[in-house]
Amino acid sequence: MNISQNVLPQEESSFFAGARDCLPTVLGYLSIGFAAGVVEKTAGLSIVEIGLISLLLYAGSGQFIAAAMIGANSPALAIIFTIFFINLRHLLMSAAISPYFRHLTPFKNILIGSLLTDETFGVAMNEAASKKWLSEKWMYGLNVTAYLNWFLANIAGAFFGAWISSPEKFGLDFALPGMFIGLLVLQMVSRRKLLRDVIVALSAVAIVVGVSLVASGSVGVIVATIIASTIGMAVEKWK
Repeated sequence: MNISQNVLPQEESSFFAGARDCLPTVLGYLSIGFAAGVVEKTAGLSIVEIGLISLLLYAGSGQFIAAAMIGANSPALAIIFTIFFINLRHLLMSAAISPYFRHLTPFKNILIGSLLTDETFGVAMNEAASKKWLSEKWMYGLNVTAYLNWFLANIAGAFFGAWISSPEKFGLDFALPGMFIGLLVLQMVSRRKLLRDVIVALSAVAIVVGVSLVASGSVGVIVATIIASTIGMAVEKWK
């Protein structure tokens, strides 16, 4: 691949440009990270433990579930396996974004993938809609900004959570889904393949609901991702 033909302008490919493009994620993480800190503190974790879990686990759904299981005195092995299966979708996200970083070494790809989240993946795919590759510096700016913001939001929740007994009353539990819906809509608009994207989205929703009736919601998300993406590929080939 001739990278020189696809080089981004300096101001669009810098670390600071990635940090700037992370702003929608920052706003969402402030609320949901704060809520996570509140829940973790309620489960009996200390400030240091909350800081460590936000840095090492770095997964919203995983941290909420971990806090609930810790509060219920669940075995450590059960917590580990539950979080592992819930976050299996990250393998799919990493595989989807990896073609845009073919020009990097495997080690650098691991560094990028280790901080990839649902939200930074959405921002990156939106950025990649009209490109054949993504800037390494831009991706670091995006990932690191989200990572540090998530850590600070968790710590803030741990400190001030004593005054907020029910975060859902303020809509904090919907902040992250709402933000990700916005990123998805922006990506669909920028791709200009509305019919195919709507078909895939409706298929994914139907599959998640159907599978969730007989299995867990996490399994439904994984199955829906695989089947809906296959449907999207089939529609694209058929056209």
